[in-house]
Amino acid sequence: MDGAIFAVIALALAGMSAVYIVERRSGIAGWVDVAWALMVGIAAAIYAVFGDASLLQRALVAAMGLVWGLRLGLHLAARMRRSNEDGRYAHMRKTLGNGAAVWAGFFVFQAALTVMFSLPAWVAANNLASSSVWQLIALVIFVGAVGGEAIADRQLARFVADPANRGKVCEVGLWGWSRHPNYFFEWLHWFAWVALAVGSPYWWLSLAGSVLMLVSLLWVTGIPFVEAQSLRSRGEAYRDYQRRVSMFVPWPAKD
Repeated sequence: MDGAIFAVIALALAGMSAVYIVERRSGIAGWVDVAWALMVGIAAAIYAVFGDASLLQRALVAAMGLVWGLRLGLHLAARMRRSNEDGRYAHMRKTLGNGAAVWAGFFVFQAALTVMFSLPAWVAANNLASSSVWQLIALVIFVGAVGGEAIADRQLARFVADPANRGKVCEVGLWGWSRHPNYFFEWLHWFAWVALAVGSPYWWLSLAGSVLMLVSLLWVTGIPFVEAQSLRSRGEAYRDYQRRVSMFVPWPAKD
């Protein structure tokens, strides 16, 4: 196995161990998302330094990983400072308890996810068959997806910050086209790594990000939890929103 992957495994275990200590002392697990985003971004930079691809290819890998990781990590950190414990983890604590062994297993699993989500960057950083065409396609996907996610996050943050909107459903901007535009653009961003992997014998590993993210968003901790929470807090207003607005892919709302 590539030595850079061992370095990323060590990084993931050390980082998640630190977050586990924070969780044990504070009772707040939400910092795991911040750590995950930052470490996946750093992993891309590690792969870029030690990869075998062209200098331009590796520069793209490092830049894309760090820009994505820093933007998402800082956004999640700001949200954590405003609201502390994420509802998903509060629900997990209520369901599974607060035992040290349960949460240690959770953070080990998060370290494993960090490594798996970093694999597309490893493939790209070692892709000797990369071409300028696919690099351009990757850059277009990346800028559009990360930009779209940043816009959606900003629109929602402004809506929530206005006291006049308390209890209302956000349908501002992209949120009038998709109930979860931030999730859609986050998922879309992973295809930039697939584009950078075209031509590599390990290209199929680049699908790890898009597949794992889609499964997580549609069936695990993403949309199902957020929608259930929104129905509890906004009731009929959110049911009407569900009826009119696409769940995931942005699409014109129904009348």
